[in-house]
Amino acid sequence: MAKLGKTNLDSGWIAARSTEIHLDGIQLTTTHPPSLSSNSSNWIEAVVPGTVLGTLLKNKQIPDPFYGLENDAIIDIADSGRDYYTFWFFTTFKCAKSANQHVDLNFRAINYSAEVYLNGHKKILPKGMFRRHSLDITDILHPDGNNLLAVLVHPPDHPGIIPPEGGQGGDHEIGKDVAAQYVEGWDWMTPIRDRNTGIWDEVSISVTGPVKLTNPHLVSSFFDNYTRVYLHSTVELENRSARIAECSLNIQVSTELEGNMFLIEHHQTSNLSIPPGAHIDYTLPQLFFYKPNLWWPNGTGKQSLYNVEITVEDKGFGESDSWSQHFGFRKIESSIDNATGGRLFKVNGQPIFIRGGNWILSDGLLRLSKERYETDIKFHTDMNFNMIRCWGGGLAERPEFYHYCDIYGLLVWQEFWITGDCDGRGVPVSNPDGPLDHGLFLICARDTVKLLRNHPSLALWVGGNEQTPPDDINKALKNDLKLHPLFKFPTDTSNSLKRFDDPSKYLDGTRDYIQGSMWDGFANGKGDFTDGPYEIQNPVDFFKDDFYNYGFNPEVGSVGIPLAATIRATMPEAGWKIPLFKKLPDGYIEEVENPIWKYHKYIPYSNPKKGVSDQIELYGLPKDLDDFCEKAQLVNYIQYRALLEGWTSRMWTKYTGVLIWKTQNPWTSLRGQFYDHLHDQTAGFYGCRSAAEPVHVQLNLATYFIEVVNTTADELIDVAVEASVWDLDGTCPYYKVTDNIFVPAKTTQTTIEMKYPKTKNAKPVYFLLLKLFKWSNKAILSRNFYWLHLPGGNYKLLEPYRKKQVPLKIISDVMIRGSTYKIDMTLQNRSKTTNMETVRYRNHLSTTEDLDMGESFSEEKRKTGLLHRVYRSFSKPSNEGSKVVETNGMDSGVAFFLRFCVHSTKKNTKEGEDTRILPVHYSDNYFSMVPGEKMTVTITFKLPPGVTPRVTLLGWNYEEAHSVY
Repeated sequence: MAKLGKTNLDSGWIAARSTEIHLDGIQLTTTHPPSLSSNSSNWIEAVVPGTVLGTLLKNKQIPDPFYGLENDAIIDIADSGRDYYTFWFFTTFKCAKSANQHVDLNFRAINYSAEVYLNGHKKILPKGMFRRHSLDITDILHPDGNNLLAVLVHPPDHPGIIPPEGGQGGDHEIGKDVAAQYVEGWDWMTPIRDRNTGIWDEVSISVTGPVKLTNPHLVSSFFDNYTRVYLHSTVELENRSARIAECSLNIQVSTELEGNMFLIEHHQTSNLSIPPGAHIDYTLPQLFFYKPNLWWPNGTGKQSLYNVEITVEDKGFGESDSWSQHFGFRKIESSIDNATGGRLFKVNGQPIFIRGGNWILSDGLLRLSKERYETDIKFHTDMNFNMIRCWGGGLAERPEFYHYCDIYGLLVWQEFWITGDCDGRGVPVSNPDGPLDHGLFLICARDTVKLLRNHPSLALWVGGNEQTPPDDINKALKNDLKLHPLFKFPTDTSNSLKRFDDPSKYLDGTRDYIQGSMWDGFANGKGDFTDGPYEIQNPVDFFKDDFYNYGFNPEVGSVGIPLAATIRATMPEAGWKIPLFKKLPDGYIEEVENPIWKYHKYIPYSNPKKGVSDQIELYGLPKDLDDFCEKAQLVNYIQYRALLEGWTSRMWTKYTGVLIWKTQNPWTSLRGQFYDHLHDQTAGFYGCRSAAEPVHVQLNLATYFIEVVNTTADELIDVAVEASVWDLDGTCPYYKVTDNIFVPAKTTQTTIEMKYPKTKNAKPVYFLLLKLFKWSNKAILSRNFYWLHLPGGNYKLLEPYRKKQVPLKIISDVMIRGSTYKIDMTLQNRSKTTNMETVRYRNHLSTTEDLDMGESFSEEKRKTGLLHRVYRSFSKPSNEGSKVVETNGMDSGVAFFLRFCVHSTKKNTKEGEDTRILPVHYSDNYFSMVPGEKMTVTITFKLPPGVTPRVTLLGWNYEEAHSVY
């Protein structure tokens, strides 16, 4: 008897090009099963889930398409023909079922169509990249339990041709299929040569009894100010037997406590009869909860999750099938805001100011692992973002992606597979009626809704990117995704439940569907191209009245050069040449990049047409790659902090939200990113992290007034702002502490003017440190450090400042759990200054434990779930205490632009080898410290096998890396 449940088939696969195999699927799965043993074999180890290119790369049959210009060495499907990328995939599996068991073979997604052969039997997987397939293989399993499986996967029907000039979506032919459109290349992406052909998502077998349970739909409804909550659930049940199935359907809701213990909140059983061969929808009786823990987005509260388990038992068999998933009680609403015209999101009745980013996909070869997804999502919440937009030219993201969005509190805007470039608005105009098969598009859309709808992080469905779906598709989606009355109209009491159908009977019914990314509260709301811009800006412009005229910008982008180490790791030496800085007659600088940078879609740090001087040259012409990339990080930090602070300065008065284009790239691109494809963060990452704090102090660069931002649901009382200016000589010529400030909830409050630049002896370049603190206990709620120059000036005086030797003391405290390291680095700037009054308040950052921010913050800080339990399980190495390192130096001043980096110290390291351990999570990086200041940075990472970690500290004043652990 086989074990009930799902078994993933994710290992033991081999693959071969179809044109090189002269056997059919029946032969491969009966008399002539392939193997790797023969020297003349055309079969190679396969990557499943994955793509054909991923398999070829694993076997070194192609160069790395993301390295240098190597992608040009790989034949494109337009030149090779579809047969070249049509591949066989083969594996074996064991499954010996009992007489009353049923077995399904499941493909969660393939691209684009396939023929499946199992033990000599053929089945067809129809077209479409975003649909699930489940094949009943009960009657074709081998009696001895050993099964042979072969899958012939065909590429998209319309892979298109890449024009010499590239373009957005190539020649747009891919838009005729229901598939990811980015694969023909974009202005940030090189073409994917196989168009992502392959078994790109999970493959499994599932064993059930006579009754199969599928597609549960969970919905929560809220009444009496969220104190009375009902859980609604509907499931699909199929009786595969030839008799009436007398069933018990059980639902259990539990919550996780300390020490791997669970509290069962509800357990309920319903009895029903299912006729032989019938497929029915069954709605369970609703469950009542009083004041359940709610799920909140990042920055507003705890991400409370319950575990919901549904099982069906057949009296003639026993437990027949089961399903479980984490579920969060929350209500998401959105509407067009009267004050701004932007779309306003509310979660559990609280307005949420949206600060987030656009997302294509994690990896262009669809190497989509749980580990990579977790890093991606945690990086976004590390930046204090609360929304991510899954762009319409990419994927319908996978359940693992949504799982981590649920855990970390990231709202998701999910688009369907329409883009203006490929579906009617491109140059030249193509596919005005969208994909050729509208029925297929709707099949994929409806199945995607069923796959993802139970995730609390999913906030919005959108028809397409900068375009709406064709009229018939749009009309069908509007109807399919219409809101249930409980979510469309205000309801005060649970009596409303009696007036309407159970909401779990809807396909979704709980979140809005918007027809396109520039409609109905996004951009100008009418579909005109009013998103953007996408290039470098003068930081002050983000604060100006005329920068952006609409309430919610779904796309605004800029630069994104990574570290020099990443350039060296992803390009040959020819790609290490920095751009030529060409001075134009009007005095502006034009950057001329090398061919490899151009191939990797570099955008410059100057914009003469928009009156933006080269922002790197403001620090002096770069000498080499390291100097260029370090100065670029200074620009990255300022650029993206200013972008978010400019938007937040007008929170609710002009704007309801902004999404940055983009947060990352699915390959080694050189634009629009906060971390690179290797998972190392740029300084822009930490500029965003600072600007998007729930409680934040900032300088309005247009008015030079200091503002306090409170995005929380609780008012700020008993707080004040300390402003100190530090010059390059290490003295503090300006110091100011405000009176007690009151900041209402969900408000940006203007406080005092920063008058230093107007003083008689203002220095050309200076540092500004802002601190928002509690009067009662001096706990610091927000800290924000600026480097500034006088109007019309530049930062070139920072170049000689590199020679300043500012002494630091670094104490490292290490905790280890398995292969995971958690290191607290406590730093102190040991230099002295003549006016130490400026450090009279606590000069180390307090944790949120010092805050008294009301229920939303106190709920968050009392987290006792999975993430906090992990940290409590760390242990200190038995042979190691705290390590203290002091840097030499006698100069007084700011320790400027410091960053930690973690390296491996494994033996036999090759010269020039990239020794970084990635990914690493830093609580802060690219930070600066004034004299006497003390702060702690927490570093967390997983250690690869066979290496020893080494943590280094670098900075503007510390060009040589200091080993601190």
